[in-house]
Amino acid sequence: MEPRISFVTLGVGDLERSVQFYEQVLKLSRRPTPPTVAFFEMGRTWLALYPRHLLAADAGVSAEGSGFCGFSLAHNVADEAGVDRLLAEVAAGGGRIVKAAGPADWGGRTGYFADPDGFLWEVAWNPDFPHV
Repeated sequence: MEPRISFVTLGVGDLERSVQFYEQVLKLSRRPTPPTVAFFEMGRTWLALYPRHLLAADAGVSAEGSGFCGFSLAHNVADEAGVDRLLAEVAAGGGRIVKAAGPADWGGRTGYFADPDGFLWEVAWNPDFPHV
């Protein structure tokens, strides 16, 4: 298998609300898609938003679940101040700050927010990470 992730699909409770958050707050550009799904191209990996109950049905599993789902998404920024700027934009746009920006034990700066469905995003500046 060639090492890559083609899509990250988030099962969302309210597609319209989530699309609005990702377009207006995170400023992602939506690709032309049918009304039941939203695709956002993020380099070679695309982000998909799809109604939670339909995603669960597609996989053949229950849509019920709560609590920590065992993963987070991450976005690295180009400079240390960018962590605070992005978290402030997210908070102003209705996102929930889960962990305020602060020094990371690995030498950078990091903080976390949750999108409208509770999916966790880490915002980080890592002076040694080559892809920003």
